[in-house]
Amino acid sequence: VLDFNDPFSTEVKPRILLMGLRRSGKSSIQKVVFHKMSPNETLFLESTNKICREDVSNSSFVNFQIWDFPGQIDFFDPTFDYEMIFRGTGALIFVIDSQDDYMEALARLHLTVTRAYKVNPDINFEIFIHKVDGLSDDHKIETQRDIHQRANDDLADAGLEKIHLSFYLTSIYDHSIFEAFSKVVQKLIPQLPTLENLLNIFISNSGIEKAFLFDVVSKIYIATDSTPVDMQTYELCCDMIDVVIDISCIYGLKDDGTGTPYDKESMAIIKLNNTTVLYLKEVTKFLALVCFVREESFERKGLIDYNFHCFRKAIQEVFEVRMKVVRSRKHQSHLQKNKRPTPNGTPRMPM
Repeated sequence: VLDFNDPFSTEVKPRILLMGLRRSGKSSIQKVVFHKMSPNETLFLESTNKICREDVSNSSFVNFQIWDFPGQIDFFDPTFDYEMIFRGTGALIFVIDSQDDYMEALARLHLTVTRAYKVNPDINFEIFIHKVDGLSDDHKIETQRDIHQRANDDLADAGLEKIHLSFYLTSIYDHSIFEAFSKVVQKLIPQLPTLENLLNIFISNSGIEKAFLFDVVSKIYIATDSTPVDMQTYELCCDMIDVVIDISCIYGLKDDGTGTPYDKESMAIIKLNNTTVLYLKEVTKFLALVCFVREESFERKGLIDYNFHCFRKAIQEVFEVRMKVVRSRKHQSHLQKNKRPTPNGTPRMPM
């Protein structure tokens, strides 16, 4: 059942729309990021022919709905209530195939963005320039510049310069798609400034160079400190999480096979050959902190662990506040449903 008009569900679980022309790679992105599908397996995916909804609830912070729209569907047709679709949307991801002629995609993008903005000016518009693995570095930059220029010129011609489009070069064959989705999801997390502030305080008092707060299931990073993100650094973190989870699944269970491979005792230390140490610690059931530390700073591991304990406690407090808000909204939503009149006009009585 496609329930677009549920104010509680979109408030607690922001809605992300995945749109674009046919064969642009929308379903492949979803399968690789959230279903651990190998990129090569996506070659055998059938074309999507109906709207698919998926609830992503991996952790307390990665909590949203993804709606995958088939490229051939004209949702501006009078039979679709496109206003209801856009009204509760947090982000609209439009996927453009960089290896194809993208003029038709740009025309569809302009139509989609202008209609969506009129209904909901608060939508984040995210443009994935996809399948860039087949382009040279120079061609990638040239393609991004061309798409960026044309898309913004179209908006300027329509008098809509105030609409902001974010552009990302993506491919399912490297970590760029995970980083792009991380940036999209971060904009939908109301606690993001608090998390970034906590990370800044943690690294400045611990002698740490860089820290990421990761969702271990999807490898999306929920937050990072204020220093710039380097793609190679992010890839190392993703690889470390894979190693930790794989080894934990082999050796982290009890003799009888019970227990969980990832728990509060989970931690890992990897020393790189450039005098840098990678340090991973469990924060919550689904979140991990991955830090980059110089070897000389890591000698004060006791100080780092003490500061981490304070950091984890603060994260748990943020989590508890959010859970109280969610429970309060659920209660209000339940009361509103009970107040709605029945088909014969009498009010519903609470059970």
